[in-house]
Amino acid sequence: MENITPEQFEELRKLSESALFAANNTWLLNATVLVFMMHLGFAMLEAGFVQPKNIINILFKNTMVICIGLLSYYFIGFGLMYPGDASAGGFFGFAGFGANLPDGYDPLTYAEGKYTYWTEFIFQAMFAATAATIVSGAVAERIKLSAFLGFTIFLVTFSYPITGFWHWGGGWLAKLGFHDLAGCAMIHIVGGTAALVMAVLLGPRVGRYGADGSINVIPENNLPFVAVGVFLLWFGWFGFNGGSVLSADPELVSKVFAVTGLGSAAGAIGALIAAYARFKTYDLTMTLNGILGGLVGITAGADLLSPAQAVFIGFVAGLMVPYVVHMFDLIRVDDPVGATTVHLVGGLWGALAVGIFTEVSFLVQLVGCICVFAFTLVFSFLIGYILQATLGLRVSAEKEKQGL
Repeated sequence: MENITPEQFEELRKLSESALFAANNTWLLNATVLVFMMHLGFAMLEAGFVQPKNIINILFKNTMVICIGLLSYYFIGFGLMYPGDASAGGFFGFAGFGANLPDGYDPLTYAEGKYTYWTEFIFQAMFAATAATIVSGAVAERIKLSAFLGFTIFLVTFSYPITGFWHWGGGWLAKLGFHDLAGCAMIHIVGGTAALVMAVLLGPRVGRYGADGSINVIPENNLPFVAVGVFLLWFGWFGFNGGSVLSADPELVSKVFAVTGLGSAAGAIGALIAAYARFKTYDLTMTLNGILGGLVGITAGADLLSPAQAVFIGFVAGLMVPYVVHMFDLIRVDDPVGATTVHLVGGLWGALAVGIFTEVSFLVQLVGCICVFAFTLVFSFLIGYILQATLGLRVSAEKEKQGL
């Protein structure tokens, strides 16, 4: 090194920066592909839970969610979520239509040289579509296709990007110190709240609940599909959480991977124990949803939590699944796949757990959760009400019996 000239040193420095940039950018693109694979997981999961007469409908909805999600996020959503200097008080802003390169754009300086503008867009677009996919399972087997697609457009275009901006876009929650690595609040509370509202507006499936208050089981169509769907989601979640590090930092990414695996495994054990205690049987669907509950639970703090904390949080998230599913049944909220339980309740627990187990303020986490929940609740109800008054939300009883 003593014989290296200043010119040679500068050249080596640039080569090092270029290699690091390539590593960061490539990892984020790989994570994008993993998140994309999660949409196949959702499709398989939901296809397994619904009745055979509704499989084509559920697959069609999952196909259109990713297509609508990408396009609506491109045209409007991205500009709402990342308005930069075009924001008003940290609550709302708009950078313009479409994904347009910023003035003076340089890929080696954009985002501190970690990734390109286009990588950021496509990674975030995959996340945006996920929020609407959560709704699909909760409203399965009785919603009109036109109403679901209309709701998806509004959720991904406006609701998700606005609350996402509050934190990930540098808005008011970010300024308060709210922490949500990969979306306990920004994705799962949003999707779970929207799912809950639409399930309530639609009402239960024909025959789900008896006049005497009984809960009638509508059997799953294909448990192997459900299992494959969960494992695909589990696989993709390593990109979901690991990609949210937004770099290829070896130590941090590997830690997030470890925490993700441990939290999800603990979720399965928690759900298995709770289901046996509640129903006196080993319930596969509850255990599989326990895996998802554990994944959701550690999503907000996967970068901050220790492995032991992740195990505890994932275990509690899984433990809640059978009881919360039963609670929703008692109040006649019909959710064929358990989306409201896994995503809404699991997301709330995961976001608040960051304030319990780390140095992040619990009060800030609580305020963030309440505000995201409240905004999404009101938005979803208004859109659902408008769709009900125009297109109508629910298919006829005859069509529901025949199959969608």
